[in-house]
Amino acid sequence: MQDFETLLKGSANAHGHLCPGQVVGVRMAREGCRLIGLDNPSELPQIKKLIVYVEMDRCATDAISFVTGASLGRRSLKFVDNGILAATFVNLETGAAYRIVSTEKARDLAEQYAPEIADKSEQQLAAYKKMDLDDLFDIKKVHVDVSACDMPGPTRFKATCEKCGQVVRDKREVLKDDRILCRPCALGTYFLPATGE
Repeated sequence: MQDFETLLKGSANAHGHLCPGQVVGVRMAREGCRLIGLDNPSELPQIKKLIVYVEMDRCATDAISFVTGASLGRRSLKFVDNGILAATFVNLETGAAYRIVSTEKARDLAEQYAPEIADKSEQQLAAYKKMDLDDLFDIKKVHVDVSACDMPGPTRFKATCEKCGQVVRDKREVLKDDRILCRPCALGTYFLPATGE
């Protein structure tokens, strides 16, 4: 795996700016990959051995994606909207999995790690680069049962919504009142049709 500073620079460029979240995400991804035995996750053949579950859609997620090569389009990055700065790294070949959570105490400890910096954001950025992993993260070995419909690779499962006719892939259909429906028809949508068009 590339060194920390190289990955941080690349991640910040891809994200659009350098921030404390980028530092946390790069360190989280490097440690997660190390723990599951992948040293070059963004390259073949290792890229096919990795799934990463992220629990927040913030800056660190972009860093994790950059370092690991995991992406939504490749089906190797899974978003679980828990609102927690956490990620779980899974080696599909060995089953090894670790969940890493950014600690809240890290914010308070930033002053101890970088007392010479007055600006809070800059202080966190500098501190998170050198903070002990035990202060920055809570790390737990976990088990993740990755279902066949969540595996990377070609679409294996398809259904057709009985209400609107939309094809639904990867077992995301809903059975409601004995009918196969897409989620928008069964549960509602995040959008409404535009009026006056």
